[in-house]
Amino acid sequence: MPKYNKSFDLTPDDVDLIETALRKAKREADIDTREVSELLGRLHNQKVFYRPPGIYVGG
Repeated sequence: MPKYNKSFDLTPDDVDLIETALRKAKREADIDTREVSELLGRLHNQKVFYRPPGIYVGG
């Protein structure tokens, strides 16, 4: 039985392009917007945002 590839070599630009395409498809096509929104959320949750070392005051 085939297995899923759990490791991808995507650059931040690749992920940005995928997100842009999904947002555009969500507006233009007759697709389930909930599924697209959930996928966009999962992509967002996998991102690792930069935080400078030391004390960080966000906001």
